[in-house]
Amino acid sequence: MTAFTAADKLHRLVKQALDSGAAASIAEAEALFAGYRLALCIGEEAARDRHHQAAVLTAVALARRVFLGGVSVAPLPDAKLVVPLPFGATLADAIVGLGATIGEPAAGTPVIEIGGAPSARRAPFHVRAVFAGWRAGIVPAPAEAAPAPAPVMALAPMLAAALAVNEAFLYVSGHVGVAGRRAVGLSLWDPAPACDWLGATLAEPVLSLLPARLWLIGLGHLGQAYLWALGLLPFARPQDLNLVLQDIDIITPSTESTSILSDSTLIGIKKTRAMAAWAERRGFSTVIHERLFDASFRRQDDEPAVALCGLDNGAGRQALDQVGFDFVVEAGLGRGHRDFRAIRLHTLPASRPASQIWRSAHTYDQVEDRPAYKGMLASGALDRCGITLLAGKAVGAPFVGAVAATLALSEVLRLLHGGAVHELIDLNLKAPEYRSIVLTQQDFSTLNPGYVPV
Repeated sequence: MTAFTAADKLHRLVKQALDSGAAASIAEAEALFAGYRLALCIGEEAARDRHHQAAVLTAVALARRVFLGGVSVAPLPDAKLVVPLPFGATLADAIVGLGATIGEPAAGTPVIEIGGAPSARRAPFHVRAVFAGWRAGIVPAPAEAAPAPAPVMALAPMLAAALAVNEAFLYVSGHVGVAGRRAVGLSLWDPAPACDWLGATLAEPVLSLLPARLWLIGLGHLGQAYLWALGLLPFARPQDLNLVLQDIDIITPSTESTSILSDSTLIGIKKTRAMAAWAERRGFSTVIHERLFDASFRRQDDEPAVALCGLDNGAGRQALDQVGFDFVVEAGLGRGHRDFRAIRLHTLPASRPASQIWRSAHTYDQVEDRPAYKGMLASGALDRCGITLLAGKAVGAPFVGAVAATLALSEVLRLLHGGAVHELIDLNLKAPEYRSIVLTQQDFSTLNPGYVPV
């Protein structure tokens, strides 16, 4: 049996309270998060629609990893599960299996409504998660606002849910005073800040092509969000998606806190095996690689030429354009208590080689002087080495990886549909309206990444 360290066990968002000084001990931080609760609301018509089901299931899967006091869903009609995720026969089965309860919340619990019409506030925090076309976001419950109608692109509900859970956490943690009282959203077809996500949709295509061959590098926080997003895509024959899954790690107790497809039953299992099993339940075809990704690695000609990268180390990232891929989408997340909501997405090849993009070593917050770490050292709970190891672990939130996954996979979908490819997308979910993007100068017009029709 694997012996896990304190660093392997600590919830990665609870760690934010330790590192910021909001809590003076692990017990105090865990008690703080145990007080966070969230209610989801979905109407009868929405509960029978696959896109609204996708939104509520994504919200449940993300929120129960953040709101440790519990997540509830109500009202819930008897609805068959029609979203293409392998979570049971009914929507209720899936909701309970993902970790929520069904029933009315306590008064004052923050509320996320999945779709629905404008309505009076049921709680101090009450937003609607809304989506249409390639656009998604949140609006205050009473607001007479919604994206202009269009056929829903399958990742838009996931984006809406992730933005809603982010906003709810901003509210309960007190980090943004206007949380829940603003409209926040973006377009996955045109993520530029100038694009009005609530406005016209003339340029958006209907999703008609899906990737047939992809390589996923890293199967933790980001890699599992990529898989969830792929699971939502409307494959007529899921076995037409061929995946290579690469990782060397096992699932630890802390993995569940950030990784949307991990739970306590998978602890100690190789991430490749666990994620291949999930992907195959979804119907996808998989191959696994259990070796370190670095510059010595080489893609073979018959393997997928398009990769989605979820690595969190510079050495692996520096090799991304050296091993034979034709197109790479890489998403990097902030890791400190101040910047854990940050997302920086790159595509390769780019105007600079990967060795220059990730030339600088990461600088990490020095948090060992925070009261929680001093207390653990003074009490003998951890020695100096254990403190250093724990302090060096990243802060992470699953809703950040979910937003990043929708952006990353949309780069592939836009490539298939003749849309723009972005060399860089940089945003922070604390204020996503201030994001910046850089369009690629590379010519991908002759690239055939492999595709199947919807």
